[in-house]
Amino acid sequence: MSLLDEKEFIKLTKLCRINCSPEEKEVLFHKIQRVVSYIDHLGELDTTDVTPCYQVTPAPSDIMREDEEGPLLSREEFLSNAPSHIGGMIKVPAVMKTST
Repeated sequence: MSLLDEKEFIKLTKLCRINCSPEEKEVLFHKIQRVVSYIDHLGELDTTDVTPCYQVTPAPSDIMREDEEGPLLSREEFLSNAPSHIGGMIKVPAVMKTST
């Protein structure tokens, strides 16, 4: 059984940038140990005759529908859903700012 030791846990919390109190770290440490233990337990299963599964959901072509044109909203109705608008356009925060 490859339980997570405290040294690896500290390294993991630093890599994941997890900041928490000592009490929270203790709880998190035990929860992660349980997950690692469960994964080790799964490794004991005999999977010799099991076909590898690369995707557990249907292929995207099976679940996607064709795009269909539907009724359009009026400009007023469309803008009523926007948090902010000006001059008939949706106002959004600047993405790129110019430096002078």
